Amino acid sequence: MTAVRAETARKAAVPPVDDEELAAGRASRPRGKRRLGPGKPIRLGYLIGPLLLLGVWIWGSAQGWIDPRVLTAPWTVVTTAWDLWESGRLGPDLLVSARRFALGLVFGVLAGLVLALVSGLSRWGEAVVDGPVQIKRSIPNLALLPLLLLWFGIDERMKIITIALGVLIPIYIHTHNGLRSIDGRYAELAETLRLGPASFVGRVVLPGALPGFLLGMRFAVTSSWLSLVVVEQVNATSGIGYMMLLAGTYGQTDVIIVGLVLYALLGLVSDTVVRLIQRRALSWRRTLED
Repeated sequence: MTAVRAETARKAAVPPVDDEELAAGRASRPRGKRRLGPGKPIRLGYLIGPLLLLGVWIWGSAQGWIDPRVLTAPWTVVTTAWDLWESGRLGPDLLVSARRFALGLVFGVLAGLVLALVSGLSRWGEAVVDGPVQIKRSIPNLALLPLLLLWFGIDERMKIITIALGVLIPIYIHTHNGLRSIDGRYAELAETLRLGPASFVGRVVLPGALPGFLLGMRFAVTSSWLSLVVVEQVNATSGIGYMMLLAGTYGQTDVIIVGLVLYALLGLVSDTVVRLIQRRALSWRRTLED
């Protein structure tokens, strides 16, 4: 009798489920079918593609399918990189390239962010800023190099400004799009709460534009490395690009491949860092990425 009463009490404690709700729940989660979308994230999945390329390179070189005069074998590249490091040639050039990349990225991000805020928060700002930025967007940095050389010479200013101009465009485009994509009801709520301009920017605008800004950062990092490759092979006296240019003069294919591998690794690492920041900063979103 006690057992019967306990079972009755347990059933009474569980809220009743309507048959239509139960049917709808079963219909929404059919058995035997996987969830729509790309599936569960693969741990370190972004490394699979590069590792496959490396495996093909190693296998082709080991089998003799790849001519070493065209593409140096991976083990030769490693040996050459170590020799360059031991001789003191690689370290200084690597530091110079990293410095140019960092300075150009910082100045470009700051300029793009300020211009995006001015254009995104003001119709007059958009009328003044957006047109020139779109004009620069259609002109590649390579076409601007002769003019920048005349204006700033061949010193570090020209190289950093060139990199910053390449970074500015993706930051501006994606941040501006993020600003204009913010739900207008948030602005109405801010007006209801009587937030000032500074509080509105800090509490509504910047968090709302963060997804667009971080997406722009991924493009900006790539653009920064691409611009660095260009400027370091034009009237440069140091850097990875200068090392590659000098190696091309003497037919040193292995040194050229060392430079390309370094650019690839630095680009992959910097993009990975931005992706990790993006994942942490936007962990509140539920997307197909999750």
